Amino acid sequence: MSALKNIIYNCRKATFLIEKKQLSPLTFQEKVELRIHLTGCSFCRLFQKQSISINLMVHELFHTAKPTERGLDETYKKELQERIENELNKN
Repeated sequence: MSALKNIIYNCRKATFLIEKKQLSPLTFQEKVELRIHLTGCSFCRLFQKQSISINLMVHELFHTAKPTERGLDETYKKELQERIENELNKN
């Protein structure tokens, strides 16, 4: 019974397994433990839905976005440089 309680009340392990499941297959034991935990834990079920959504969005962002040049505009760079110099000159 103690092992079952460890599965049911261990959200830390469940969240670990949720993340692991998205990267690699779980063992049979891990699948069973996760399923048992998710049956009784609405917080971890919500975490799983959110985690899957976030991972899909990040995957889409990095794999479908066209490469663009990123950088600061020149005006912002000059303003930032002036602020840095002013702060350094205060001492």
